[in-house]
Amino acid sequence: MDTKSGYVTIIGKPNVGKSTLMNALMGERLSIISNKPQTTRKRVLGILSDDNYQIIFLDTPGILTPGYLLQEKFVEYIEMSIKDADIILVMIDIVADKTGELTFNDELVKKVLNMQGIIKIAVINKIDKSQEAEVNQIYKKIEEMNIFNSIIPLSATKKFNLQKVINDIVENLPLGPKYYPDDQITDEPERFFVSEIIREKIFEQYKEEIPFSTEVVIDEFKERETGKDYIAASIIVERDSQKPIIIGKQGEAIKRLGQIAREAVELFLQRPVYIELNVKVKNKWRRNPQMLKNFGYNTDND
Repeated sequence: MDTKSGYVTIIGKPNVGKSTLMNALMGERLSIISNKPQTTRKRVLGILSDDNYQIIFLDTPGILTPGYLLQEKFVEYIEMSIKDADIILVMIDIVADKTGELTFNDELVKKVLNMQGIIKIAVINKIDKSQEAEVNQIYKKIEEMNIFNSIIPLSATKKFNLQKVINDIVENLPLGPKYYPDDQITDEPERFFVSEIIREKIFEQYKEEIPFSTEVVIDEFKERETGKDYIAASIIVERDSQKPIIIGKQGEAIKRLGQIAREAVELFLQRPVYIELNVKVKNKWRRNPQMLKNFGYNTDND
């Protein structure tokens, strides 16, 4: 039987559930998740292999109008992932965007919808939190647009209709050899995921602007044959006033962060680790091209 393989890019507004969907389809927690927008900052690649196909998912940051350089990088990652795609999944959050207008009126989405020669699948997410009549209404509206190869209502958190997503993707994948070995699920090293897990826990533990002003850099990652692996990570903040917030009274906040991050990292790596966290101030790093480059925010435009 002929093998099929290709790139599937997931796009949508912030918080539509792109990362939750990719993780659910992969059966692995690759993309970090929080209920705050802009959690995903880079494109994250997940490789799903079967005997006869290989789907390479690209999870992207939420589509927004950039307010500073880091957010401009988000948009570049999205555009780069669209360019690489054989299939594009356009996700709509039916709770936040009942008619789909917020999504379909976005300039970047409009550009995607006008692209020729690319498979487009509309995914209506969070149907478990909406009325059947609302789902039917938006489904009919999307159908009338006559743009999408298929329309799939689903719930990424409840794992409802995921097989339909896989089936429709496989049906539309181009014929061709697999790009990666069957046992490989991503192209990123472990230290990338460790930094992302720590950042996810910052999103969970801290409020307001703190998570958005924070970056995590892995300074050391020592695998040990005996004893726990050693991980030293720096939490980068933008202003001096943010450092004591991360640390907390008598170091309680950073201690709690270290504990929940360690548990999540151990779950991901499937082995015990010791994590040491430090906090560093890098003024206005989100607007500094060199610092962004140092933190790995590189695109083809650099």
